[in-house]
Amino acid sequence: MRVLVVSGIWPPDVGGPASHAPEVADYLAGRGHAVEAVTTAAARPTPRAYPVRWVSREIPVGARHLATVASIRRRATAAEVVYSTGMFGRSALGSLLARRPYVLKLTADPAHERARRRGLAAGGVEEFQGEPGGLAVGALRLARDVEVRHAAHVLCPSAFLRGLAIDWGIDPGRVEVLPNPAPSLTARTTAEEARRALGVEGPTLAFAGRLTAQKSLGVALEAIARVEGVTLLIAGEGPEREALERRASELGLDGRVRFLGPQPRERVLELFRASDAAILSSSWENFPHTVVEALAVGTPVLATSAGGVGEVVADGRNGLLVPIGDVGGLAAAVARFFGDEELRDSLRREAAASVAAYAPERIYARLEEILTEAASR
Repeated sequence: MRVLVVSGIWPPDVGGPASHAPEVADYLAGRGHAVEAVTTAAARPTPRAYPVRWVSREIPVGARHLATVASIRRRATAAEVVYSTGMFGRSALGSLLARRPYVLKLTADPAHERARRRGLAAGGVEEFQGEPGGLAVGALRLARDVEVRHAAHVLCPSAFLRGLAIDWGIDPGRVEVLPNPAPSLTARTTAEEARRALGVEGPTLAFAGRLTAQKSLGVALEAIARVEGVTLLIAGEGPEREALERRASELGLDGRVRFLGPQPRERVLELFRASDAAILSSSWENFPHTVVEALAVGTPVLATSAGGVGEVVADGRNGLLVPIGDVGGLAAAVARFFGDEELRDSLRREAAASVAAYAPERIYARLEEILTEAASR
């Protein structure tokens, strides 16, 4: 099978798609399939065993989009199926121009993401579904519907997102829940070794991800400010970083909150292993990679019950859940976690086992079946 993998970001970029897309491509190439990738990048992406075609982000937006469509169409013509983890509009148009089937992996509502970037929506993804919006929002929803309805198959990491997709009018038979896989753990350093390597001391929480409004890290900062003696390590970059640094200072958290900047995936795994728990204070989510990553290395998760988070974090089993935006509830969960050694040990024991079903071999084997079926149509 000849497969074209499309992703908006690629290593050395950091983020869920930058981890997922190369893993998929590596798996398929290892299974004997001919693989090629198309992405956008600020500089030449990290080389792989297969061709990685890239469009420079230095090109102005409109011209860059056209160049990406042209690249996808050209590469798709030589492929049997396209697998897209981002740039859905460009993936759909390029695939349709090449007359090739495409499979989409949704991580959010594309219309909601685009509306937020344009300042047309301020709330979470659930509120967006019921908002009437204006002509511009209507156009974004129409574009989303065209993109996903023409896909041979649509994959959603959570049942939450699958429900939204079906509400957009997609045939339920073409929408499947395929969770984000747990990471392959090659280095098995102990928590103590990881703490020494990262200079971690005392009660410590960790966050990894894009520093965006969606993550509502201000909620986490306010919660930490209410619990004495707890340190928060933040790995990631994004438009909210400067505001978050100011807020941490205003809350008197200097020295208790460390901004580490963007980190490669292996470093993120070490960060989670070194921490007592991961924290996620998002106002909306699908099924974040970092939740699975933290649990896979044996680290419980303290999180808001946003979107599909509750499908992997079970309150009292492998983590603690609180309502979205509840600063007091999150602070109480942090205090409870560090104040109850028996609870802490119990959550830690269950963490890795709770994501055993998300083994990469199982998830990617199913994805291979889906792509093969789409290519044969």
